[in-house]
Amino acid sequence: MARTSRLLTLLQLLRGKRLPVTAAALAGELEVSERTLYRDIAELVAQGAPIQGEAGLGYVLRPGLFLPPLMLSADETEAIVLGLRYVDQRGDPVLSQAAKEALAKIEAVLPPALRETAQNPVAMPGPPKRRFPDNPVDLKVYRAAIRAQAKLEITYSDVEGKASARVIWPIALGFMEEVRVLAAWCELRQDFRHFRTDRIATAQETGERYPGRRNALVKTWRTVFDKKLGERAATG
Repeated sequence: MARTSRLLTLLQLLRGKRLPVTAAALAGELEVSERTLYRDIAELVAQGAPIQGEAGLGYVLRPGLFLPPLMLSADETEAIVLGLRYVDQRGDPVLSQAAKEALAKIEAVLPPALRETAQNPVAMPGPPKRRFPDNPVDLKVYRAAIRAQAKLEITYSDVEGKASARVIWPIALGFMEEVRVLAAWCELRQDFRHFRTDRIATAQETGERYPGRRNALVKTWRTVFDKKLGERAATG
């Protein structure tokens, strides 16, 4: 195994370990000597990897941002830049600014050759959407509610313009080609619904958290959504 590939594999192994793992165990998985393993650990630490530990006790990868030059290939750089530029074009102001800042941080840690790839990529996003429908409610309200697992009371108008009051459990924001939608559990319908954000006239937190964990709710939503898509495909 080439050294660069071995270093990447070593990082992946450490990411998958919650408890310190000995050099002997890591060397065995990589099929190298412990001496080589110690040199590889030292190289990763020199590159900025937050590895904590010492010989005989074991090593653990601490949480933290780590993007040394060896972490990205040319194709991976292209993929990241394409995604961030697409978000910059089509995201709301919050995500657009975040995409610019993330790209600047990534470019700062890339070696010269890959920095050139990032600044002049082969893959480019299509023309930006000129304008999305206006949102009566700032999207930051939905972000805050999703992160806090807060119930929202909204006023929503359907395609015919008929307004209704709903209490929903927001779980995700969807950025579609033409509109943005809020995925949520609707207490009125007792089912998952997708609400176009441009049709939500008002939204405020009720002061209650919805039960369970958002991650579990998202998993159920995806299962239900995939099932509905499959049923539609089956019926033509």
